[in-house]
Amino acid sequence: MTQDNLIKVGMADLNVAHHTGVLKTTGLGSCVGVTLYDSRAKVAGMAHVMLPSSEIAREGTMNIAKYADTAIPELIARMEKLGASVNKLEAKLAGGAQMFAFAGNNDTMRIGPRNVESCKEMLNKYKIPIRAEDTGANYGRTIEFHTETGILVIRSVQLGVKEI
Repeated sequence: MTQDNLIKVGMADLNVAHHTGVLKTTGLGSCVGVTLYDSRAKVAGMAHVMLPSSEIAREGTMNIAKYADTAIPELIARMEKLGASVNKLEAKLAGGAQMFAFAGNNDTMRIGPRNVESCKEMLNKYKIPIRAEDTGANYGRTIEFHTETGILVIRSVQLGVKEI
């Protein structure tokens, strides 16, 4: 992979690629990397979702890439501008770890699992099937999504490299 076709996606960020390119994000702990792909149009998208719902947004100008309920619709819209069709999209997910152990059953501390649930709810709303996922557990991940093939490469210190 050359630097020319690497498209970085930061934390609470999203981006799209057409025909060639590798979308990459690092630091997925409790965050979820959502990838969408239209294999016919060769359009790929990735969002690095930090939190489940924009209802908790407190910033002045809301970062729509930060929340599952706003990032996924924006990602779909950007992909459609490049020729993707929402009814051809397929998803792959990674991340959503429970990075720290907490006593009790406090739902607010279940950020990783809640992020995964919210992403799945949004994908279901758009009737986008989830073809593969590597979510949960208690370790971080770095992901690369290849536009030409639709392959998601997942790297973690604990498990090395795998493709889904």
